[in-house]
Amino acid sequence: MKRLPPLPALHTFWVTAQCCNFTRAAEQLHITQGAVSRQIAGLESHLGYALFQRQARGLSLTEEGREWSLRAQQVFGLIAEAVEQIGSRRETLQLKASTCVMRWLLPRLMQWQRERPDVPVELTTTVAYTVDFRREAFDAAVIYAPIAEQSAEARHLFDEQLTPVCAPGLLGTLLTPSDLQQQVLLHPTRDERDWALWLQAANTRLSNLAQGHHFETLDLAMTVASQGSGVAIGDSALIGEDLKAGRLATPFELRVPTGMGYYLVYPPGTAPSARLEALMEWLVDQAQQAER
Repeated sequence: MKRLPPLPALHTFWVTAQCCNFTRAAEQLHITQGAVSRQIAGLESHLGYALFQRQARGLSLTEEGREWSLRAQQVFGLIAEAVEQIGSRRETLQLKASTCVMRWLLPRLMQWQRERPDVPVELTTTVAYTVDFRREAFDAAVIYAPIAEQSAEARHLFDEQLTPVCAPGLLGTLLTPSDLQQQVLLHPTRDERDWALWLQAANTRLSNLAQGHHFETLDLAMTVASQGSGVAIGDSALIGEDLKAGRLATPFELRVPTGMGYYLVYPPGTAPSARLEALMEWLVDQAQQAER
């Protein structure tokens, strides 16, 4: 394959082709007319044919020159588009989070964008609880992980604490934990471990534990609970907005820690940018305010 022409000379040709004048091209490129002429001559020598017809009244493109002008316009158009799009992605913070934390995170990110429109955030949701920065190009992620296993790059948001959650209309029927026997239990996972953990702490046995509905995500279980179709088990820290809005209620005071928590993490071995540091500090402060 023939060696590609030098990009600077090709750019000089493209600018010159638009005006067919060495002097005006030199002004646009901020170089001398002689430099423009030498680059064009070098490019023509490299290609083996003329790109311009040099006439007494100026320049005109040869047939090959016209074809190169169209191709060069496409090439530099693609480069300009890449600069704009890739630069825009670099300016936008890329954040990953599991769907289970969306009820807490999404309203706060919307508030962040109102307060800091100069630091846009693009959120990617996933059912996964972790992130692999070696394979995933995110600036940071909200992960769900054991409390005792966090690295120096982790910023603590809140610990998971389980409690039953229902529509406000069901509160009158749930005076003690044993009243859950008369309700449809909603499970945020395929197993019953969250309900089992809370019921054990409440010293309550139910025969209907395995007879409820199972969901793929916490968000789905919370949505069904808000419709009055059963009682879900959920993380008290994640439903603050729903409690404030009256969509959900917590019938019992008991909160049971699971040993798991939510953390903001960024790639190990790196220092967060000033913009990422500002976002992380703000989210940590939001979590602390909600806890208080």
